[in-house]
Amino acid sequence: MIVKSPILPERVRKIPRSFSWIDHRLISDKHIDRCNHPAAALYLFLACAADEKGLSYYGDKSLMNKLSMDQQALQNARSDLIEIGLLAWQKPFYQVLDLGPVQKMRHAESAMSLGNILRKAMEVTS
Repeated sequence: MIVKSPILPERVRKIPRSFSWIDHRLISDKHIDRCNHPAAALYLFLACAADEKGLSYYGDKSLMNKLSMDQQALQNARSDLIEIGLLAWQKPFYQVLDLGPVQKMRHAESAMSLGNILRKAMEVTS
């Protein structure tokens, strides 16, 4: 067992009154692996800025300024996060979404032979 001690004990983080959080499943369920750098930066910023329901209303100009992005980079990052299910957006609001459970398919379930597909189809029609 590894014994861990803070490197700077006087700087151990404390939970502030206005605490926000980053769900550890972002890493453990590999959601972050699907993000490029701009998308990860946007997600981190919005997760820190969001209220308890995940809502934030930073405008494009503010986000571009804070994240050093141009309009196209911001639009691409936002689209990527929406596509992979981490973010919802309806101008002027962003919502950082619950990560939910990861759906993992067993290989045997995901790869079905043509014969098995036809047998299943015949079962449904009979």
